[in-house]
Amino acid sequence: MITAAIIARDEERNIVPCLQTLAWADERLVLDGGSVDRTVALCRAMPGVHVAEREFDNFACQRNAAMGLAENDWILFVDADERVTPELAAEARAVVASPQRDGYMVPRFNCILGKVMRHTGWYPDYQLRLLDRRHGRYVESVPVHEIAELDCGEPGHLREHLLHYNYQTLTQFFRKQERYTDFEARQLLRAGKVRWRSLLSMPAREFVRRYWTLQGYRDGGHGLLLSALMAYFTFRRYWKCLS
Repeated sequence: MITAAIIARDEERNIVPCLQTLAWADERLVLDGGSVDRTVALCRAMPGVHVAEREFDNFACQRNAAMGLAENDWILFVDADERVTPELAAEARAVVASPQRDGYMVPRFNCILGKVMRHTGWYPDYQLRLLDRRHGRYVESVPVHEIAELDCGEPGHLREHLLHYNYQTLTQFFRKQERYTDFEARQLLRAGKVRWRSLLSMPAREFVRRYWTLQGYRDGGHGLLLSALMAYFTFRRYWKCLS
C-alpha cells in the first residue's frame, strides 16, 4: 500500500494535474503549508483526497509531518509541479510489493524555461522520494534540498522518471531561488562557513561546476544562462549571510 504525498503552498495552477497522475495510489495526501490561493479548495473538491494543513516551517519538517499523517507506511513524495507517469507508478508498486531497501531514489526530467535539461546538474537529478516511514526520516536540520536518513543505509534506485515542470518563466525561477537562498543562508550561518572571500570564490566555483564539470555547455544557451543564474544565486546566499 502506498500513500502519494504532496506538500504544497499556493499551487492552484499545478495541484489538480498532479493529483490526477496519482489516482493509482492507495491514498492521496496533501499537506498544505498556508496557501492563500485556491489550493486547499481545489484539493477538497477532488474525491478521495485527504487534505491537512500545517503552518510551513521548512521542507524537511513538512515532509516528516506528512509521513505522520499518512495511512500507509510506504510514502511516495511528489511535488505539485511534478507528474508521475504510469511507468513510474507501476515500478513503485512492484518494488513496494517486494522491497529490498528502506527507500528508493527516483530520477527526474527537469523542464526549465521550456527545455528538458540533460546536463547542467539537472539530470538525472535523483531524489529520495519513495521510502518506508518505519525506517526513514528527513533530517530536520537541513531545511531545503532536504536529506532523508534510512535505517538500511544506502537507498535503491528506480529506473522510471518523475516529470518536473519546475521553472516555466524567469520570474518564477527568481522567486523560488530567492526563497531557497533564505533557507540556505541560515544553514550556512549555523555551520559557521561564511567568509568574505566566498562572495566571489563560491559563485565562480558554481559557474565552473555547472557549465564545465556538469557539461552545461551541452544544453546550449539554456546551460549557459542557468549556470550564470545559479552562480548569481550562490552570491545571493553568501551576501545574505554577510549583510
